[in-house]
Amino acid sequence: MALKIVKAMFVLACLVMGLIWTNFVLGTYIPTSAAPITGANQTMWYIVGGGAGSLIAFGVLFGLRFVTQQLYQRLFPVLISIVFSMMVGYFLSRYILVFWPSETEEDATRYIYLTCTLVLVFGFVGISLGLTMASSWESLVSVVRKQRLEFGNAKLIDTSVLIDGRLKDIIDAGFLEGHLIVPRFVLKELQNIADSSDVLRRTKGRRGLDILKALQENGAKGMIDIVDDDPENAHDVDEKLVVLARQFKAKIITTDYNLNKVAQIEGVAVLNINDLANAVKAAAMPDESLVVKIIKEGKEADQGVGYLDDGTMIVVDGGRAHLGKRMPVIVTSVLQTAAGRMIFTKLAPGQPERKAL
Repeated sequence: MALKIVKAMFVLACLVMGLIWTNFVLGTYIPTSAAPITGANQTMWYIVGGGAGSLIAFGVLFGLRFVTQQLYQRLFPVLISIVFSMMVGYFLSRYILVFWPSETEEDATRYIYLTCTLVLVFGFVGISLGLTMASSWESLVSVVRKQRLEFGNAKLIDTSVLIDGRLKDIIDAGFLEGHLIVPRFVLKELQNIADSSDVLRRTKGRRGLDILKALQENGAKGMIDIVDDDPENAHDVDEKLVVLARQFKAKIITTDYNLNKVAQIEGVAVLNINDLANAVKAAAMPDESLVVKIIKEGKEADQGVGYLDDGTMIVVDGGRAHLGKRMPVIVTSVLQTAAGRMIFTKLAPGQPERKAL
């Protein structure tokens, strides 16, 4: 809305300037001509002047439509360099002329040649420097952005982490700090999931959007950055995250097993929420006594399965016959897998040291 108002004021200002120039021309040049200016002709001149001013305004606005943000960023240093260099050449010529007073018409001509020469030389220098700056402007902006993110201990957030829902609790508990970066392509993927026709995917996507909104609204809102960087040489979201992490020297927060492995191969540090969850689970030692409620059958014959309060799976040898019952067991071994920790036990009498669900 504000931009539209500015454009309208610009068109109006150009129209007024057209009328002012028309008045100047009529008052300065027309009286010296032989043709008289009548009231009707004067009105026509004002209409032509106002129309010319408006036409120039619309031409400028039409030309600005082709100036993109990227083009502006590339042209801006060129224009600044050229204008500054030409001003240096002009003022240098004026400074030289202070010690070279004008006495004849030939001196005045020589002064014009001197001014034009210096402006031309310094203008060429400005163009050369400006084009060099424009060629490296994009990389300069990238370096500045990367330094800013590096200073904030940047971490890139994967879509799977937002869908998972545990990120906010981890931040609230104070186990995660620094700048959290959500690339625009991750946000777009999350939105596509939230708009899915599948009910489960749609629910997960909306939960991810709610988690992101909650992170922005609570005490961690200063940590969240939405960036528009979208690597052109990468195709899928995982590949783009790895490229950005290497550019920003940031870590990736994810629960995706495949992204975890690919990032490690590429030398990018990964913070896996599942690894954190497994790390904080209470350790079970062999010969430790537990009481577990056997809730379902195991894969092998005569096995039962139960769970600890933290979700750790307990496989009970001989527990199939005791489904739905709380039984004392003794730990025989602990197996750590990519999906989490599994505890293998056998039925035994005894009092529990830690209860399970």
